[in-house]
Amino acid sequence: MQTLEDALGFTVAVRLIDFANSSQADRIWHRCLLPSVLAAMPNIRCIAMNEQVTNSLMGQYHFGIEHEVAFWNLQTHQFADFTNTAFDQLDRLIAQLPEYASDYPQLRIGDMNIKRKRWYIEGYERFSETGALLDCTPKGIEIRTTIQPTIAGTIQELRERFARLCDVAAPAHWLPVLTSFTPIQTDFLPQPPLNRYESARREASPEKRTAHIPMLTYGPDLNFSMTGLSPEALIRVGQKLTYYSPAIVPFSFSSPFYGGQLWSGLSVRTHLRTGQRPAAMVFLERPEDLIASTPSLTKIARLPAEVGRIEFKACDSCGDFALYGSLLALMKGLVLDQTLPGLALVPDAAAHQRSALVGFHDAALRDQAILLLSAAEQALTDDSERSLLQPLWQMVQQGTTPAQVLRDRWQPGADLAQILSAGYAPEPLVQSVIC
Repeated sequence: MQTLEDALGFTVAVRLIDFANSSQADRIWHRCLLPSVLAAMPNIRCIAMNEQVTNSLMGQYHFGIEHEVAFWNLQTHQFADFTNTAFDQLDRLIAQLPEYASDYPQLRIGDMNIKRKRWYIEGYERFSETGALLDCTPKGIEIRTTIQPTIAGTIQELRERFARLCDVAAPAHWLPVLTSFTPIQTDFLPQPPLNRYESARREASPEKRTAHIPMLTYGPDLNFSMTGLSPEALIRVGQKLTYYSPAIVPFSFSSPFYGGQLWSGLSVRTHLRTGQRPAAMVFLERPEDLIASTPSLTKIARLPAEVGRIEFKACDSCGDFALYGSLLALMKGLVLDQTLPGLALVPDAAAHQRSALVGFHDAALRDQAILLLSAAEQALTDDSERSLLQPLWQMVQQGTTPAQVLRDRWQPGADLAQILSAGYAPEPLVQSVIC
């Protein structure tokens, strides 16, 4: 009879034989978890790692994306939000999606065990007076990629994860729709009101104090890291991205609807969120390196894989995932650039509100966006990454944003579900779900 160690030995041997053709997530599993497994079970048979593959994990740059997906319930003909959608409804979709054990060295599960997969429910967690999790009021489903060494690999993984989500959503009559601010609800008040434990918990950080705002918004975290940056350099990068955020975010604008109607500007999300919530966040290893601000610019890394991570959080959601690739290239270029002097500890709310209303029609904002693109183009050394900036150049030269397409589709009595679902139309993998 085959022992457990024999069975594991067979499995490990097969995984290592296929190592050179495995995913980045599998390679990280082997580097981070396998040594512990082998130490605990010395009788496991093992084939040595290919040195070239092992070295590939030590690359200088790493990328990732967290993308929030909103839904339209085709059975009730409603935008799915906290007034009409229960946690269990979306959890039935999550239950059909795979779980990858190799993810856990790099993806955070969280204290409440909701974030177990590459897809998880985003929402407002409710607790008892003793701190036990009672419920999570949902707003949608977040997709997160594993850590990738290239922008192209990051975008490809996001496309695959989104298509997988669409595959399970379509039979249940959930339609992914592109928006960055709920198009129907205009405010969120927790019901029932917060108890004493929840009220005290809310005071723990600036982000917890404003946790009601994300229940109305949808947007990405664009993640970038590079080896060798000191805590001081990381903080400076975060301040730089925060300062130039008003000129970066128009490339992504996709929330021109408010209260079921066409709004006067391009991004309700940016207009109401930025200033109260961070534009950028950097993750540090040591508490003594943190700097106090409201909203926060720095945060303690919760996992070793988070140390040194730079998150840009101010963009709207993008339905054409290739645009995320352009934004990651811009972000990398701005991190590498040594010429731009602007630094800010907290976002300029007034500048973001102006940006949210008129975008690149503001001459000063357009000039600053051109300055950023020029600096990033000079700093990037990879021709393929420089080419990713071209769609951004076109937008700023034409004075347009993705929100304009959504605005152009609007007319009184228009089917909002159809308008918003068409926002994902550029993604070929989901044409059959949207049509």
